[in-house]
Amino acid sequence: MQKEKKKLKKKKIPMDESPIKKFHIKIATLTFGAHFTDGYVIGIISFALLALEKVWNLSVFDLGLLGSSVLIGLFFGSFLLGWVSDYIGRQKVFLFSFVLITLASFMQFFAPSVWTLFLLRFLIGFGLGGDYTVGQAMLAEFSPKKYRGSLLGSFNVFFTLGYVVSSVAGMFLLGANVPWNWMLASSTLPALTVLLLRIGTPESPQYLMSKGEPEKAQEIVTEHLGEQVVIRDEQPTKQLSMRHLFGKKYIKRTIFNGTFYACIVLPYFSVFTFLPTILRYFNVQEGYTADLILDGFLMFGAILGTYLTVKLSRRGFLISSFVICFVSLALMGIIPQSYGVLLIIAFVVFTIFISAINNLVGIYPAESFPTELRASGVGVATACSRVGSALGTFLLPVMISRLGLSQTMLILSGVVLLGTIVSIALAPETKGKKLV
Repeated sequence: MQKEKKKLKKKKIPMDESPIKKFHIKIATLTFGAHFTDGYVIGIISFALLALEKVWNLSVFDLGLLGSSVLIGLFFGSFLLGWVSDYIGRQKVFLFSFVLITLASFMQFFAPSVWTLFLLRFLIGFGLGGDYTVGQAMLAEFSPKKYRGSLLGSFNVFFTLGYVVSSVAGMFLLGANVPWNWMLASSTLPALTVLLLRIGTPESPQYLMSKGEPEKAQEIVTEHLGEQVVIRDEQPTKQLSMRHLFGKKYIKRTIFNGTFYACIVLPYFSVFTFLPTILRYFNVQEGYTADLILDGFLMFGAILGTYLTVKLSRRGFLISSFVICFVSLALMGIIPQSYGVLLIIAFVVFTIFISAINNLVGIYPAESFPTELRASGVGVATACSRVGSALGTFLLPVMISRLGLSQTMLILSGVVLLGTIVSIALAPETKGKKLV
């Protein structure tokens, strides 16, 4: 019996088959912190703009510019820092991104003009974009295969939590007549917390393996996951660059990830960045009760999405959720505004399922590409999504004022329909597949 126990103790466990350990939770928490901060940053601007609009006499152009500033930064940050991290390592960008986010968040307090505030929020988005790509890559590469989907899918829960917390904070601060610069600078608190906790984070072992450093990789695995856990080393080191994302082997996955991601976040950010404006078109009375109720539905959708990610196939969950979001948006465009109850029901359904499907944006890109291209692949997908979401957020106030809510919702439903078609044609099934 003692010999058998010793053999069991010495039995080696591949890293992607390891049980969940404290270190996995730590990496997940540090990654989720970025998404919480992202949700907070995007949510708080809605309330800050209400306070700032009168102080600076903002035009529709200014509102769109400031509303989309973080998303524009996300485009450049995800594309450039994702590419950089495939060359210099995950850990450096993982730390640098939050140095930038923390400093820019604090400097918002002193912003003297629209363009200065736009630049600072652009820098926040730049850092968040890089962190999206590196955070997803690191968590995917550290996570056991069995739990990878639920961990990556939980990004959306924390993004939504950050958005909800910002809504509650924004309502309180706006009601207390707190100046806009205090509202925006409040994002320094979550950003600084994440930055301090990230100090000392190790490099991704799979990244080190891809660079031909198996000894360093195994040292990190042994230190943080235990002596029994080993990193697989059967695959040869490959030399791949970003151009391979657009080559014959990966081009379909690159197109799919960029398109489906954009078709989810474009309506998501467009609608919820200007939620108070949209609710007024539904003839909802002034006050924040409706905002809080919808925040609750967003949170419910995020948790539901985490559950469905585990229970359903990736492809089936994606396509069915796209169809539901398309139908609900189309109904919002067709139903007359006098039928307020039906409009609100359609909006609630859209809110739940756009939040649920948003779980997949943290999973699909990270599972679609090999280690040598993972951060670049996630970066390109995120960059594509931010082009759409920034454009949608910038144009939404103009579209609503010129076309009306009904036509705007029909346009957004067309975006979701495009995502449905592309997903049916190109979406792979990656659930339970080993990362390479």
